[in-house]
Amino acid sequence: MEIPDTKTNEKEDTRNVRKISGALAVIEALVAEEANVIFGLPGGANLAIYDALFDYEQQLKHILVRHEQGGIHAAQGYARTSGKVGVVFATSGPGATNLLTGIADAMIDSTPVVCITGQVFAHLLGSDAFQETDIVNMSMPVTKWNYQITNAEEIPSVMAKAFYIARSGRPGPVLIDITKNAQLQEFEYRGYEKCHHIRSYRHRPIVREQYIQQAADLINMAEKPLIVWGQGVILGGAENEFKAFLEKSGIPGAWTLLGAGAISSDHALNVGMLGMHGNYAPNVLTNECDLLVAIGMRFDDRVTGRLDRYAKQAKVIHLDIDPAEIDKNVKATVPVWGDCKETLPLLTALIDRREHKEWLQKFHALYKEEFETVIYPELNPVSGDVTMGEVIRILNECTKGDAVIVSDVGQNQMTASRYAKLNHSRSVVTSGGLGTMGFALPAAIGAKYGAPERTVVVIAGDGGFQMNIQELGTIMQNSLDVKIIILNNRFLGMVRQWQELFNDRRYSFSDMENPDFVALAAAYGIKGQCVSERSELAAAMKEMFDNEGPYLLEVMVGKENNVFPMVPQGAGISEIRLR
Repeated sequence: MEIPDTKTNEKEDTRNVRKISGALAVIEALVAEEANVIFGLPGGANLAIYDALFDYEQQLKHILVRHEQGGIHAAQGYARTSGKVGVVFATSGPGATNLLTGIADAMIDSTPVVCITGQVFAHLLGSDAFQETDIVNMSMPVTKWNYQITNAEEIPSVMAKAFYIARSGRPGPVLIDITKNAQLQEFEYRGYEKCHHIRSYRHRPIVREQYIQQAADLINMAEKPLIVWGQGVILGGAENEFKAFLEKSGIPGAWTLLGAGAISSDHALNVGMLGMHGNYAPNVLTNECDLLVAIGMRFDDRVTGRLDRYAKQAKVIHLDIDPAEIDKNVKATVPVWGDCKETLPLLTALIDRREHKEWLQKFHALYKEEFETVIYPELNPVSGDVTMGEVIRILNECTKGDAVIVSDVGQNQMTASRYAKLNHSRSVVTSGGLGTMGFALPAAIGAKYGAPERTVVVIAGDGGFQMNIQELGTIMQNSLDVKIIILNNRFLGMVRQWQELFNDRRYSFSDMENPDFVALAAAYGIKGQCVSERSELAAAMKEMFDNEGPYLLEVMVGKENNVFPMVPQGAGISEIRLR
């Protein structure tokens, strides 16, 4: 047997070794991971990384945001539309802590982002040095993984793990904190290897076929089944597999806020949105179905209402990649742990091709009631104030359902989610679990970089828009073609709605005096206009979409209009009220 020439191998290895700084190793990792777009702000503790980035202008695009919270939300928006990992840079101290809201948002909404923060020199850690904060311990509860690097030699392997953990399994945020000495330190760099395995980290569970069979048996026996699906379908890239399952089973399906767009809005088996401001039929009939098939959703309280009144009559099949979600809120009759891109085809193969015409007709009958009582008057008013719903209706006429809708939080979010038409997956970018006001404007920046060929539209209220209004500067500097619609009701609208319904109209600090948004946009070189008359709305919307580049359209809507249907707080899901 021929013995390998170890000396030759050593020489070959040596040839591939070069001395580089830790900062440059960070940049090399981003290139290797194809993290082509980075959002961030330079500061004292990450200056070395920015200096290394200077020579990589052709390979990496850096977007200078105006605030670190804007940076993390932009990274989220990028991840949500591109399906890739979002990346954000921040300096130490306040730069790092400014990321925390967005990191928490990404954690609860399963968004893959890698946050790279600068940190003070290692020998100063724990000394209360200038701009020192313990960001690792502060971020631990809201990250999938975090790590502090104090030696440059760790950078390649830690960066590889960071991207692997962020994107694999149930995605989520990772934070890597790098001390200044590690950024400046030179070491022998042997190249970058992507991570494909970490001992004890099991991101892709073994599918148990007996549970697939049990689930198929329940589906084949069910007379009144209901599918409820969430963002897991989209995160798993399982839209086609889900559609095949839905159509073979013939089961009506309803979606969570972040599950929207997995199938088109007008699909015959799409019966609408679940939850507090969802559609009437799927909420009411959740408590009449005999089988609930949950796919990639986590039974959030806004979906279930009171758990002791939620689908108690039904058997439950729960498909999820995260075992922590199964039985957490709703007890599963059959748990199907696994990636739905893998489990759905296995399940589809075992189920009978069926139709549930009588059961589906119940959804249609309740939809008709909702349409006549709520939907038609909201979308087609003939007098009174402009409604949020009619703005979305005219938006649909312009976009034909092909735009990416980036909504903020509150009445604007619920109206957009109820009425926006969606033809494609990855068309909804919003803050679901955390409900972060100020999310939409910076997230739209990232969404546009993640899907540059698509039209990106911000839907925001006058309150939330002002929470990250500084990112108009980022749009200006990059001439970014983002369309912005402000639904201005001169209130913190959802707060006011609750105060009206549950606090006897005691509007405690929810009314707002606002600036001239059009003039503000103009100060950033962004065209815009404000409309208050119904007769002006369609023309103004057309002008916005005909305009090349960013545009701000402010629409003055009714001050005291409410979003219905609504499940009152503390009520069961079937107690949803139309008015």
